[in-house]
Amino acid sequence: MNEQKLHFSRKETNKKMNALRSLTTKEKALKINLDSKIYGSFAEIGAGQEVAANFFKAGGASGTIAKTISAYDMSFSDAIYGKCDRYVSEPRLMMMLDKEYHLLEQRLEDQADTTRFFAFANTVEALNYQKSNRAGGWIGLRFQLAPNTPPNECVIHVNMLDNDPLLQQSALGIIGVNLIFACYYMTEAEDILTSLIENLSSGRIEVDMFRISGPDFERVDNRLLSLKLVKNNMTQVALFGPDGNVLQPSEILHRKNVLILRGRFKPVTHVNVDMLLAGRRCFRADPDVDKENIVVLSELTLRDLRMGGQIDDSDFLDRVDILCSLGQNVMISNYYEYYRLVDHISTFTKRSKIGLILGVSNLARVFDETYYKNLRGGILESFGTLFGHNVKLYVYPSKGRTDLKTLENFEVDDKQKGLLNFLMANDKLEDITTANPDILHIISDNVLAMIQSGKMGWENMVPKKVAAIIKERYLFNYTPAAEPDKKKAQSKRAS
Repeated sequence: MNEQKLHFSRKETNKKMNALRSLTTKEKALKINLDSKIYGSFAEIGAGQEVAANFFKAGGASGTIAKTISAYDMSFSDAIYGKCDRYVSEPRLMMMLDKEYHLLEQRLEDQADTTRFFAFANTVEALNYQKSNRAGGWIGLRFQLAPNTPPNECVIHVNMLDNDPLLQQSALGIIGVNLIFACYYMTEAEDILTSLIENLSSGRIEVDMFRISGPDFERVDNRLLSLKLVKNNMTQVALFGPDGNVLQPSEILHRKNVLILRGRFKPVTHVNVDMLLAGRRCFRADPDVDKENIVVLSELTLRDLRMGGQIDDSDFLDRVDILCSLGQNVMISNYYEYYRLVDHISTFTKRSKIGLILGVSNLARVFDETYYKNLRGGILESFGTLFGHNVKLYVYPSKGRTDLKTLENFEVDDKQKGLLNFLMANDKLEDITTANPDILHIISDNVLAMIQSGKMGWENMVPKKVAAIIKERYLFNYTPAAEPDKKKAQSKRAS
């Protein structure tokens, strides 16, 4: 009976969600306008007053809008919200939300018992006349789900991809309405996230950062939502820092020298750590690299997360927890090919240096022409991007039968030898010569099998901090050597 009730409840919930998702932008705005308990302010900088305009056009806007404001001039903006280094930035957005929400509470105190207040803000740079800039910006909503309660907050960053400023303004207006509507009428954070691009055709808007917080969303893990952004093709890359807070790629990578290590990290072993440390030493020694302006990223691809089937959220968090505990910035990407990753990252770094750390076996895949069949120019086209003027690959050795496999004995097809020699001569490839040869026998898949089977000795193959976390939290289905019953180990972890 309980199962039948649960099934009926889910069916009704899905039916309700489908009805909400089928609404047009105008219908969403009108539904909010006709809800007498929702009331707030709009502050929009750049790309026009497009969000507020949708509420005015829907009718009944006096039931929703307490005020709209647009301080385009920097002096006016500073006078209202305070000085800020960059006007299209998260700090400016937060100043706007702080100011506008405080004014609502201050000036509408007599309505606080019956009204759910909100402050909506955006600061956006649309496409300029020359079409030479990267259009995008910050959108945020501070909102109550019940009167007289602390507010929640949802902040996103968008890139507007239309090739016309009027179309970009229209897309901004739609996503703004979607955000307000979803925050009030959808209870699950993932539903709020996926609803942002409703009524927008594919390729118009990219959402590369999403964060929701507040008393009604205390159990939400924004790292998982970052994963959902990439899984749902709302963006190709998402970032978060060692503290688990989500980061916006262009803000963090802007004109930085970026060093990237791609891996499965299941689990992080001594080899992973040595690759990072030794690779970073090489990167810092490059005369083109500003040593004080480096960002190091540990990258997980969707392909690596899907190995063995569907992406498991808990497995993803296991890997991320360990990387964050080691002080790493974590990047999730949907770029299996290195050249596509480099092409994306270079839009943020401009002429700063990009370094990739990879093993010899992965370098062999880079030279495998079967990966480039979808390119008109084949491997040469991909290499034109991968080995741009500001990119370099640092190659970590592997253990061979009799000696180490390095660039010195790296073999390619005869027709590619000239290409390899060209890259070597132009300093596009460099051996990591300071690798620790005593750990090269460690293979992460073997370590994982030992962890899960209760076999002793795996602790010596990972950093002490990693071993402690795995044992404490029962990560990766850890089974203690003295307790081979896997189910018992899993139940401990669940409790």
